[in-house]
Amino acid sequence: MPTSAAIEHYLRTGDHDPYFFDWSGDVIERERRACQDLKRALVDEVSRRAAGRRPSAEMPAIDLTSFTRVKVEPMVRGLFPKVEQDVMLRLLERSVVFLTPERVEAILLGCTWLHTAWDLANLYLGSLGADLLAEDAPRLVGLSSETTCFVSLDYFTETGRFDDFIVHEAAHVFHNCKRITVGLRETRRREWLLEIEFRKRETFAYGCEAFSRVVELCPKIKDRPAMVEEYAQTFMPDDERVDLDELVDILREAARARNGWKHILARCAPRRERRAGHPFNLGLEPLDRGRPARQAAR
Repeated sequence: MPTSAAIEHYLRTGDHDPYFFDWSGDVIERERRACQDLKRALVDEVSRRAAGRRPSAEMPAIDLTSFTRVKVEPMVRGLFPKVEQDVMLRLLERSVVFLTPERVEAILLGCTWLHTAWDLANLYLGSLGADLLAEDAPRLVGLSSETTCFVSLDYFTETGRFDDFIVHEAAHVFHNCKRITVGLRETRRREWLLEIEFRKRETFAYGCEAFSRVVELCPKIKDRPAMVEEYAQTFMPDDERVDLDELVDILREAARARNGWKHILARCAPRRERRAGHPFNLGLEPLDRGRPARQAAR
């Protein structure tokens, strides 16, 4: 199909020919030209749909580094040994990027993966109340790519009692990034920051998100089980990737423990024989498809 049709197909679906045969040149030149053309077309379409709209919230005047550190510090302290905690905090405190009107163009053009750019475009359009690029496009409020956590400005207007998109996306960084990348010692059994079973990575992220709120709301361990029951009755995620019964059982166990974070990790740890199936080992794009917006009314 002609290049214009390839661009239109990408805008409607987020998909593309991995070999970019609609563009001229050798394989490297085709990829360079195609990525440039597709991302430029994506930016133009987002600008068209966003015209005259503003996000549901303005970016507040905060020190984002300090704000993020406060959010992720309990999780880091609970999951990592003391000798590794400062490294992880330095990584995560600068990992959060909010999609604002002033930054969205540069963010989309700078994406490594074309489908990630498409998902981020929909995340941004959703924060404006604009039409998404496809009727079946996921309505996201957060998405992780490698060590970057992209978050919608809806964070400042629609966060429910047990919601924290920053913690959710930061939890995904742990299975997106190798230990050696941030200067931590790697072993045969510890290649990634944390070893998370592939099919349980969303369970792990939702568990960390909910438990961070339980800990914040209930500093005393004795009060946490009741808070988990409130979560189970009223705030469960609407996400088909998660076994809700398993998630609640994990949180109940964590709520009774001195260090509940370790229990969440243990329940989401991989079976060793499946370790080679990690998406990065296959050379594929990270498969985190983002934190969806809550569908049910709060």
